[in-house]
Amino acid sequence: MYVSANLIWLAVALPLAGFLINGALSIWRPGAKTAVSIVGPAVLLGAFAVVALIFRSFAAANLGTPQVVPLWTWLPVGALRIELSLLVDQLSLVMLLVITGVGSLIHLFSVGYMRSDPGYARYFAYLNLFVVFMLMLVLGSSLPVLFIGWEGVGLCSYLLIGFWYGDKANADAGKKAFLVNRIGDFGFMVAMFIIWATLGSLNFLDIAELAPQHLAAGGAVVTTITLFLFLGCTGKSAQIPLYVWLPDAMAGPTPVSALIHAATMVTAGVYLVARTNILFAMAPVSSTVVAGIGALTALFAATIGLRQYDIKKVLAYSTVSQLGYMFLAVGTGAYVAGVFHLVTHAFFKALLFLGAGSVIHSMHHAYHATHSHEDAQDMRNMGGLRRAMPWTFALMAIATLAIAGIPPFAGFFSKDETLAAAFARGAEIPVFRLFWLFGVIAAALTAFYMARLMAMTFFGENRTGAEEQKHLHEAPLIMTVPLAVLGVLSAVGGWLNLPALFGGQARLEHWLDPVIEGAHHYFPLEMPHGQTEFILIGLAIVIGVGGLVAGWRVTMARPILPARDAAPEVGFWKVLYHKYYVDELYAALVVRPLLRLSDRVLWKDVDQGLIDRGGVEGTARLASSLGWIGTRLQTGQVGVYLTVFLVGALGIFFVVMG
Repeated sequence: MYVSANLIWLAVALPLAGFLINGALSIWRPGAKTAVSIVGPAVLLGAFAVVALIFRSFAAANLGTPQVVPLWTWLPVGALRIELSLLVDQLSLVMLLVITGVGSLIHLFSVGYMRSDPGYARYFAYLNLFVVFMLMLVLGSSLPVLFIGWEGVGLCSYLLIGFWYGDKANADAGKKAFLVNRIGDFGFMVAMFIIWATLGSLNFLDIAELAPQHLAAGGAVVTTITLFLFLGCTGKSAQIPLYVWLPDAMAGPTPVSALIHAATMVTAGVYLVARTNILFAMAPVSSTVVAGIGALTALFAATIGLRQYDIKKVLAYSTVSQLGYMFLAVGTGAYVAGVFHLVTHAFFKALLFLGAGSVIHSMHHAYHATHSHEDAQDMRNMGGLRRAMPWTFALMAIATLAIAGIPPFAGFFSKDETLAAAFARGAEIPVFRLFWLFGVIAAALTAFYMARLMAMTFFGENRTGAEEQKHLHEAPLIMTVPLAVLGVLSAVGGWLNLPALFGGQARLEHWLDPVIEGAHHYFPLEMPHGQTEFILIGLAIVIGVGGLVAGWRVTMARPILPARDAAPEVGFWKVLYHKYYVDELYAALVVRPLLRLSDRVLWKDVDQGLIDRGGVEGTARLASSLGWIGTRLQTGQVGVYLTVFLVGALGIFFVVMG
């Protein structure tokens, strides 16, 4: 059955309908949880079905030409004509499958996880709207349409991260995410202005055609454009220096963390670089910056993950680190490897977050039952949970092996391809060998802290408490089934781009080739072959296994005390625990000076002094004074009026004549 790409609007319309229905229920029938439980996941499953059918038809018809689906004219302003249209091609279809597929599983998990929350309908309304904007982001045929989705997911992230807004910390986390992303968005907008000024179009297909004609490869203009685009990416995809919002985003419900961190928002920057690959390929300096920031972020975030105790915080810094790998790949010119790791990361990271959600759900239940006020997210309060939660343990173990890069799990193939590409680029640009080394060390640290997470959570003696242990249990079926599906995908997801060395056909590479073939001309990359390839693969396996073993042995070498009894961190561990004090540094150098500027100068001097007292009140006083003068002149004597008239007339005469 052939399904036309013109029906892609249905994939957006279905979650939009879910938002409207659930939004209405949250206002007029907030207690209608059964209806919300059906509508929320159903619209995502419907969107996934639409995308899957279009994908099948697209592949069966062997369509190499992108399909543009026009909806209506949005902004006709002079020479600028922006159509609200959707772009269906190989890259957007891959992203759509990830967003709607993994998004559907997260929605199903949320039914069980959020069931008792009084804001249940509001939660699903926000979640549905988030997916709407993410779909617009990847389907936009032009930069302005993509920007709608870009800003929309930013707005929804603010609503979801601060979902429990009654808690000030949660509200502050939402505001922090919103404000930090605005810094990156400034760069995005500047890039759009320059592209319009130089190419006369903001459509992706036009940019791919016009850029080689009007921009000089390696020139200042294309370098400036791509650096500003990447500034936008550092905000949305949490790279140095704008990564600080993402760990705080853990304040939201755990399924929100899975949706934001795994399949949607944070990958938007990687998608943007892959979508505008021709521009980055023409700007080798910018590509080097992208790869360098990615490699540095991967290493930096991995070191922080070594000493976090909040299970969600560990996974948050893991996300920042894995996003660094994606940027290392696309900055190297291995755009397929970047997208490949984006896909596999969506599988195993969603599984890790949802598995952590199951653990937290059980811990909360246990502490609530015993009226305890211990931290349900602190791994020091867990231990031995594999006995109470065997399914969650087994599935999170699969995800751990995947993220650690252990074959044959999904993360091994995508991470190995990224590191191999960086090593190969180093033969041409030596600094890439340093980036490769950063990636290798980060891979070892990733395996280490994931082994630490599993050991502290599922092994050893249970530290929850004697009474609390009685209430620990496996998550309900509605939460476990999505974990099982993600477990299968985390195990076999690497087959999507299985290289010939392992008997595969590199299907994803061939699938995405029409989207990135233009970039190969400007930034070609020859991947390692033969003995070098075998050495790199062997090194990757040794690093992954070694990191897991080291993490396990170090963690289990001494007894783990509950959080309330644990000694404070000292030395370098304290620095890692406090995340290198980056938040404190930003607060001292940026936040507090800006607050003082706003309070003392902009508010008190400019607003109150200049505008209020000088402008508004001054104008009132001037009018009053002029009125008083006018009353003094109103004497009722004709002679006075005649004298004033003559004096004014003579004054005008002398001014004109003089």
